[in-house]
Amino acid sequence: MQVLRVSANSRPKAVAGALAAVLREDGAAEVQAIGAGAVNQAVKAIAITRGYVAPNGIDLVVIPAFTDIEIDGQQRTAIKFIVEPR
Repeated sequence: MQVLRVSANSRPKAVAGALAAVLREDGAAEVQAIGAGAVNQAVKAIAITRGYVAPNGIDLVVIPAFTDIEIDGQQRTAIKFIVEPR
């Protein structure tokens, strides 16, 4: 499953386009975000993606969870969203 990382500076429409492309190609994707701003951008991107893939008959399901990732040798807690068709 392809992982898309979102920051607080990510543009939601750009992330949504990338997420829609991954969903069409692979069928599922994981979106990771660290921090409130990044989670906000990720949720907006997922909502926009829903509009992009709905005309193709795809309804999305999102499963949120916490995950530990390593950045620059430090363990950080991120929120991951597993996005897949219903």
